[in-house]
Amino acid sequence: MAMAIRVYLLFLLFLSSAILSFSLYEDQVGLMDWHQRYIGKVKHAVFHTQKTGRKRVIVSTEENVVASLDLRLGEIFWRHVLGTKDVIDGVDIALGKYVITLSSEGSNLRAWNLPDGQMVWETSLHSAQHSKSLLSVPTNLKVDKDYPILVFGGGYLHAVSAVDGEVLWKKDFTAEGFEVQRVLQPPGSSIIYVLGFLDSSEAVVYQIDSKSGEVVAQKSMVFPGGFSGEISSVSTDKVVALDAMRSILVTISFLDGDISFQKTHIADLVEESGKAEILSPLLSDMVAVKVNKRTIFVRVGGEGKLEVVDSLSDETAMSDSLPVADDQVAFATVHHEGSKLHLMVKLVDDLDTVLLRESIQMDQNRGRVHKVFINNYIKTDRSNGFRALIVMEDHSLLLLQQGAIVWSREEGLASVTDVTTAELPVEKDGVSVAKVEHTLLDWLKGHVLKLKGTLLLATPEDVAAIQEMRFKSSGKNKLTRDHNGFRKLIIALTKAGKLFALHTGDGRIVWSMLLNSPSKSEACGRPNGISLYQWQVPHHHAMDENPSVLVVGRCGSDSSAPGLLSFVDVYTGKEISSSDIGHSVVQVMPLPFTDSTEQRLHLIADTHGHVHLYPKTSEALSIFQREFQNVYWYTVEADNGIIRGHAMKSSCSGETADEYCFTTRELWTVVFPSESEKIISTLTRKPNEVVHTQAKVNSDQDLLYKYVSRNLLFVATVSPKGAGEIGSVTPEESALVVYLIDTITGRILHRLSHQGCQGPVHAVFSENWVVYHYFNLRAHKYEFTVVEIYDQSRAENKNVWKLVLGKHNLTAPISSYSRTEVLTKSQSYFFAQSVKTIAVTSTAKGITSKQLLIGTIGDQILALDKRFVDPRRTLNPSQAEKEEGIIPLTDSLPIIPQSYITHSLRVEGLRGIITAPAKLESTTHVFAYGVDLFYTRLAPSKTYDSLTEDFSYALLLITIVALVAAIYITWVLSEKKELSEKWR
Repeated sequence: MAMAIRVYLLFLLFLSSAILSFSLYEDQVGLMDWHQRYIGKVKHAVFHTQKTGRKRVIVSTEENVVASLDLRLGEIFWRHVLGTKDVIDGVDIALGKYVITLSSEGSNLRAWNLPDGQMVWETSLHSAQHSKSLLSVPTNLKVDKDYPILVFGGGYLHAVSAVDGEVLWKKDFTAEGFEVQRVLQPPGSSIIYVLGFLDSSEAVVYQIDSKSGEVVAQKSMVFPGGFSGEISSVSTDKVVALDAMRSILVTISFLDGDISFQKTHIADLVEESGKAEILSPLLSDMVAVKVNKRTIFVRVGGEGKLEVVDSLSDETAMSDSLPVADDQVAFATVHHEGSKLHLMVKLVDDLDTVLLRESIQMDQNRGRVHKVFINNYIKTDRSNGFRALIVMEDHSLLLLQQGAIVWSREEGLASVTDVTTAELPVEKDGVSVAKVEHTLLDWLKGHVLKLKGTLLLATPEDVAAIQEMRFKSSGKNKLTRDHNGFRKLIIALTKAGKLFALHTGDGRIVWSMLLNSPSKSEACGRPNGISLYQWQVPHHHAMDENPSVLVVGRCGSDSSAPGLLSFVDVYTGKEISSSDIGHSVVQVMPLPFTDSTEQRLHLIADTHGHVHLYPKTSEALSIFQREFQNVYWYTVEADNGIIRGHAMKSSCSGETADEYCFTTRELWTVVFPSESEKIISTLTRKPNEVVHTQAKVNSDQDLLYKYVSRNLLFVATVSPKGAGEIGSVTPEESALVVYLIDTITGRILHRLSHQGCQGPVHAVFSENWVVYHYFNLRAHKYEFTVVEIYDQSRAENKNVWKLVLGKHNLTAPISSYSRTEVLTKSQSYFFAQSVKTIAVTSTAKGITSKQLLIGTIGDQILALDKRFVDPRRTLNPSQAEKEEGIIPLTDSLPIIPQSYITHSLRVEGLRGIITAPAKLESTTHVFAYGVDLFYTRLAPSKTYDSLTEDFSYALLLITIVALVAAIYITWVLSEKKELSEKWR
């Protein structure tokens, strides 16, 4: 009997230790998180398609990424994300094994190993001024002939060895003010021709020895009309440029160093000519010129005579010329028409000879073609085949080959600008999107596999089977909402003006939509997306209605450009409607009011000081007029150091004004002295943040009321000298000052000064506290400071007897004009890393403990408990404070490796972190975006209100069976023992 009980207890102890394990096993990776890698919009591409080795294309992008892509599948072999200011100017392949990149206006030259992307060498080149940069890698650069790589930038021409990056020689052009336009080196020649402009009116040609850097000859000639700076090479001794008025094409010949000009008026080539523009593709003996929204091909004759040989629409993209068989040169043109891409490859010498003509069906709207890069190969029948790499208007990347799209990459997601979330539709009876059928055998097999995984007995095949089984049975990829709120849509707006809906389950694209110009006018062919707002969120009683989002766009980059509104159905991705609003968009203000159809009211401010109400309906107008006197907002003029508060005044007057336009009045102004303070950061609370309780009980049983206000603004200013890079000033020259300002009255509730500190400042504002990150010049460390603000005017409410007797009224309205007395608590802590962005977790009811989500300089996300930045931390907390959860004070915040929610992954180019609550109070959604995308679900206080997805029901069943068996065995043994005692 005793032996059986011991065995049973040991068995229970073993099972309990297995069940309570919180480690992340191999088979759990990817269950609640996903990571997507991108490169961005491609601007340079170089093919590497030798017979031996993998076929790849080397690209550089607008996100400062250099990468090697597999030509067969489009996957990333390797990539490197350079700094935000390290803009890539050119990319090429040298010696057949090195990828050469030039960046930072010709300041940084790097060589990467072609197969694996390891850096071979890096050279910092001298630069004295801002200028455009040029990279020239000779085509005859072979292993046995060390022709130098030529680089121009910052006023210097450098010759660099491709083997080790050593600077062989440099030529200084800063004294002459010479701007290099082209560097040409005829094949087999050791003489380099350097062509450029002096004061935009004089063409100069240098002949330089490529080995020594000595100037062999120099010729110059003044062009009376001046040059516009655009130039195109057509041969080894001719270039074509535009005059300053963009009405004359100038052929510049420099045969044997002698310069000659030949002018050709655009009006002589085409009728009704306007201002011309030379396009970037490099064509042999031909130049592409854009005139009157048409692209004309101008052939350059032997004596510099120009002749128009073809004409295309301006929406057609062209590639550089490419040598093909039999000493012929070809180029490609691609244009988009409807749902098809039309690809054509022609010979440069004979445009009537078409080597390839294909029409490819495209699955969705991607806009116009922006760039095209072509590569040729030899087919099995010994004829020429072509593949084309296409960059579309939505930044997507496509490879066309043999009349089909081989692969595509949605690179627009590398430049997300705004994010919101939306619920999925409710699953209706009999309309289940995903069903998983289970037999008894499958059920038993699945639980056996889970048991093996828990006991660490699973083989790699078992781990893969467990992951597949969990993937199918979890239901996380269904297109319907779940009762826990784990399945959502992430709506992302990109720089290209494209809207994506991503599923939180696996990150797949549910739908995408490229914003079109609603006006279809010539002035606004394609708008720029500015911001994204929730427009219509149906209440729980209106499940049949689809939610929608509002996309605010602008026709151009200038703030005075007319604005555009687009309303998009969240479930279908279809544009419900769009409108050209006819006025500029400076600020969009969602109001806390909705109409009977659940449409949220919005105010849009323009450059004339007017605000416009949307939606433009009589119901919305009546709702707004009832709250007319209670609408306030603020504007920040960072350059002028001014913050202004505004309120409504009256309806607009004028012929063009409608009843939805209103004038404003200025209530208050906060002016920061320009000689001592410069605004570098402003921040407010999330308007939809839920605060669970307004009171906080101290360890000494003292009751503090949180000062929770939606009208509180955090402002950080720094000394003008300290607005530059970290370390550019001494501690005595820089000071950081932060303010908490009430945006209704302009009252400064709190001011805190940090002497010897400077930005950049990254902050997060939640409930009644703000945490901000900056650099301390005196300590040479980064710091976090927390400020908590409490309402002292409600101190009398602490008396319970007054509350019982009704001596005070807790429901009395609180006004910003009541001059509330506030109490602030602050504390500073050192932090070991630089920070890119900060966010805070948010839950449905605000009960769960909060965590700071810190985007580090290493492009990872660290989850830090808010208790670590509590201003009430002391060196020796009392027992009551320990019970409250106060952590002993330390001078720095801990960085625990297990607290990185990105694990070993990196979100390259991290720019922002978005959090959204799930229906389950313990859980929050976390979405991070940059060049990469990352999503996970986070439980700051653990999953206290639910069982985890990897909970082993098989072990629970075994435990119950063992318990029942043990009870039965002990009962039988007890009966036998009792019977034997009776027989004595």
